[in-house]
This record gives sequence, structure tokens and C-alpha cells, in this order.
Amino acid sequence: MIFEVLSAGLLTTVQDLGRWGYQGKGMPVAGAMDPQALKIGNILVGNDPDEAAFEITLMGPTLAVLEGEGLIAVTGAEINFTINDVEAPLWQSVKVQAGDTIALSAPKGHGCRAYLCVSGSLDVPIVMGSKSTYLRAGVGGFNGRALKAGDRISTGPLKPLTWLSVGLACPERLRPKRELELPLRVVLGPQDDAFTEKGLKTFLESEYTITNEADRMGYRLEGPVIEHKAGADIISDAIPLGAVQVPGHGKPICMLADRQTTGGYTKIAVLSTPDIAVLAQRIPGQTVRFKAISLEESIAATKAEREQIEELLRLRASYRSRRVVPVGSPKPRGSERWALRVDGRTYDVIVEELD
Repeated sequence: MIFEVLSAGLLTTVQDLGRWGYQGKGMPVAGAMDPQALKIGNILVGNDPDEAAFEITLMGPTLAVLEGEGLIAVTGAEINFTINDVEAPLWQSVKVQAGDTIALSAPKGHGCRAYLCVSGSLDVPIVMGSKSTYLRAGVGGFNGRALKAGDRISTGPLKPLTWLSVGLACPERLRPKRELELPLRVVLGPQDDAFTEKGLKTFLESEYTITNEADRMGYRLEGPVIEHKAGADIISDAIPLGAVQVPGHGKPICMLADRQTTGGYTKIAVLSTPDIAVLAQRIPGQTVRFKAISLEESIAATKAEREQIEELLRLRASYRSRRVVPVGSPKPRGSERWALRVDGRTYDVIVEELD
């Protein structure tokens, strides 16, 4: 397929799971802010889970399908989604073709980041092993920048059996939980010993508000001051995804996908992997609370999300192998005759039991 951007929305970029392995050379990871939503969308349209898609922030784009046909799915934030001015379902694959217009506007429910996944993925260059856009350096994605009106972007070749995924939906039980009342689970450290008991208590028992300084690099929070023992500065070291830095002013900063590779502020905790996306789906003015869990509990939560992806892949395989509409024409005795659709073509197949 070939898409033309009619309107770009607030911030629409190409993202996959990120540019891992280059932080030691100073290159941030980037990648999807809600990886679970990206993976689910890719599975629904017949892709591998780690393929690139459009990441949409708050106000989405309007796209015209200029050529070809394929599957699309929108996951993540509860965004308004229409095809040719008709409301389309979220968390489900739908077919589009040349002449269709896809519109994604403001969220109608919780969340601020949605993913428009397309069969065949997006045909943009792979830079350092990833198609992700790192905006600050102009690296990756579509010319290293967010989309703008007039851009044209193509998809790659469809994977085998793609068309058998038409209509596949992600069950409610396999969709990630992003509700506002959920506390953000953290593992304390690596520099939690740099804070007083009062400071740790403040961090875990207080409510913080997301400020307007919130983007793909990180979220600054406003709230009670977290007390250090003897200052906030440390010898610069690596900043893991989800690290909660506390500079000298005592207000936490949560580091996200486009974070710098190293930093010299104390890190009181690190967000559990699933809860990084919980935070990334919130907007300025909303509040967060933190809950300390063990490393083992954090690993278990991450494994649970992986198991959900594995279950959805099994569900897709089952969906694709379902019986298609029987062909009504005569068939040999002791056999069954079916119409089998593969890559958009229909084949008349006779299945006969042999002695």
C-alpha cells in the first residue's frame, strides 16, 4: 500500500521496539512508548510483533490510501478511528484499499498514544537495526522526523497468510491495563540509599502531578520534595528505561524511550517494565502514585505481558486455521471440500481420508 498524509496530527512518528545495543556509543533507544500495544497491533494485521508502525500522540493523522490494499489495526489509546467517515473498531484488524480515507482524531477515553499498525510494516530505512524515529537527532523513521501533510509512505510485502487475519480482534483479557487509578510499580534503587527514610516515605506515599514538561524523553512530576541525605549529584552512569531521577530540587523525573544514555542525578527507583507504558499513556495534569515491589514481582509482571503476547499469537494461528465457508459443489465420498484463502486468493481444496 501507499499512504498519503492529508493531515499529520499533533505528533505522528514511525516507531518499532527501539534501537537497542548502541547506548554505549551515545545513541538513545527510542521506540514505542507503549510496546505492548504496538506488539498487539502488529499481530492483528499479520506482522511479526516487533515491526514498525505509526505512533500517534493525542491528535491523530488523516491518511489516504493511494494504492494497494491491506490490513490495519489501531491499538493503545481509546482514539476516535474512522474509515471513510464510518466508525471503525479498535483492537481489531480491518481491510482497507485504494480510495479509502483513514482518520484518527482525539482520544475518546483513557490514554494519549495510539498505534496504527499496517500489514507488511512501514517501508522506511533500517538505521542501526531499527526503523524507530529519534527526533532530537533526526535519526530513523521517515526522514528522521514526524510526519507532515503531503508525505507519502509505503508498506512492505505482506507476510504469508496475512489475509486470513481479516477481522481478528484482541480479546479484552489480553489488552494492557492503563487505567488512571493504577499505581506505578517500582523497584527501589539503584541509589535509593542516597535518600533519607523521610525521603523514601514521601516518594512512596505522596501523589505527584504530571507537568507540561512531559514528552518522549521523560516526564517531570510536581509534588512533595523528596529529601536526599547529602545532595543529588553522582558520577554519571547509565540511565535505564523507566528510571526515576531526583535532582537537587527533590522532584522526580521519569525517564522514557528517548532518554539520554547517561546522567548524574540520583535514581531513587526504576519503573516495572509494564508500568512504563502506564505512565506514557497519561497526560499533563493527571496524577501518579508509586508502589514499591520486589525485583521478583517486577520480573513476574513482565513475564505475564510476554505470556499475553504468546497467547495472542496462538489465538491468531487458531483464527487463521478455522474452517472457511464450505464449497457447495460435489465432493468425493468420504472427503470434505473447502474454500481456502491464502494471500487474498481462494483455492478449492479437497481433504480426503486415506486408509
